Amino acid sequence: MAELELSRDTIAALHNRLRAHVRKTPVIESTGADLGIDAGPLTFKLEHLQHAGSFKTRGAFANLILRDVPKAGVTAASGGNHGAAVAYAAARLARKATIFVPTISSPAKVQRIRDFGAELVVKGERYNDALALCEAHAKKSGALGIHAFDQVETLVGQGTVGLELEAQAPNIDTLLVAVGGGGLIGGIAAWYEGRVRIVGVEPATSSALFSAMAAQALVDVEVSGIAADSLGAKRVGSLMFPFARTYVDQVVLVGDDAIRLAQERLWQSLRLVLEPGGAASFAALLSGAYRPAKAERVGVLLCGANTTAVDFTP
Repeated sequence: MAELELSRDTIAALHNRLRAHVRKTPVIESTGADLGIDAGPLTFKLEHLQHAGSFKTRGAFANLILRDVPKAGVTAASGGNHGAAVAYAAARLARKATIFVPTISSPAKVQRIRDFGAELVVKGERYNDALALCEAHAKKSGALGIHAFDQVETLVGQGTVGLELEAQAPNIDTLLVAVGGGGLIGGIAAWYEGRVRIVGVEPATSSALFSAMAAQALVDVEVSGIAADSLGAKRVGSLMFPFARTYVDQVVLVGDDAIRLAQERLWQSLRLVLEPGGAASFAALLSGAYRPAKAERVGVLLCGANTTAVDFTP
C-alpha cells in the first residue's frame, strides 16, 4: 500500500468514505453585536455536535478505515476527546479498543469512554504519561496505536472539517481554530492551502504551537490550565508543523478567564454548551487576542463539548 500523504486530494477521497460514519455538522451565522464584541459577521462551525462530542471522531474513523486493524484491536492515549472518539469508532466497527488517559482528564470525558465500551486505563499526570503507557501496551499486545495528532490518517480525517466548512461558508476571510497537538489546524491548513487566513488559538498556559512558530522549530512547553485535557500537548506534531509554518497566519494566546467567559457567553447568547478547549477559539475574539478588521468575515470553529459544566437544574 502506498504511503498516505496529507493533501487536498486525500482529504477529499476520505471525506467520501467518512459520510456513513460522521455527521455533517451545521454552521450558524451571527454578528459581533449579538455576542457583545467588536466584530462583524461571524460564522460558527458547530463541530462540537459531532459523534462522541468532538472533531476527533473524524480522525478516529480515518485510522480504522485506512489502516489494517489487527485482532488485538486499537489503542490510543488521550486527554479525553480522542479516547472517546476512538472508543466510539471502534465500537461502531466492532473492534476492541484500549484507551489510556491521564488523571487530569475530566470526569465527563472518562465516562464517555466507558460508555462506549472501551477498556480504560487512567494513569499518569499528563498526556505524555498516558502516551508512554499506550505505546508500551501497543508493543506488548500488537494493538494498532492511533495517535491523537501526529499520524497522517488522523490529520487527513481532521482535514475534512475544512472541506465541509468551505462548502458551507465559502466567503469567510479568517478561521479561528483551537490548538492542542495541532491535528485539527494541521488538517484544516492542508485543505485550505492559504485560501483563508487561519489563526491558531492556544491557552497561554499550553502554548506549544505559539512557541514552535516563534522558534521556527518544535519545542517542548509546560502544560497547565483549564483546557489542558484537550489543548495540553507538550509539543505539536512533526507532521503538521510544515503546514502550520506555510499556511497558519498567526497564533494567539488566551487566558483561563477568557475561556471561561467564552463558555458562558456561548451559552447565554447562542445556547451552545462547550468544554473549555472547545470554546477557546471564541475566547480569542471575546478577549481581544484577535481583533478582526471592520467587516472581516470570521469563522469560529467550536470543536468540543464533552463537559458537565452547565447546570440544567430548574
